[in-house]
Amino acid sequence: MAEGKWGIAHIQASFNNTIITITDLTGAETIAKISGGMVVKAARDESSPYTAMQMANQLSDKLKDKGIMGIHVKVRAPGGNKQRSPGPGAQAAIRAFARAGIRIGRIEDVTPIPHDGTQSKGGRRGRRV
Repeated sequence: MAEGKWGIAHIQASFNNTIITITDLTGAETIAKISGGMVVKAARDESSPYTAMQMANQLSDKLKDKGIMGIHVKVRAPGGNKQRSPGPGAQAAIRAFARAGIRIGRIEDVTPIPHDGTQSKGGRRGRRV
């Protein structure tokens, strides 16, 4: 890993929580990981942009210790038959990484999108209000 100096940041951002996992370029070996619950006490704050910034700052310190100077970012929303747009923490985390002096390579959306999988919540006629 010494000569590589690059990693992949997998950011899973839902509206309930944000999870960031840093792996090597193959994605097989986890270097560091953190979630919203490891940073804040209140459950409602787990997915907030401020929490995501704190998480990215903590991770960037760990990355610098390990000698990684750049990351490729893979952003993931819940996907499947759930929300297809990433939560509020995703963009804040990427900005915080950049501000902390970590170089950002590619940013990619890896949200799983079904090609007609299971039926989504709410039934055939949608949620009737």
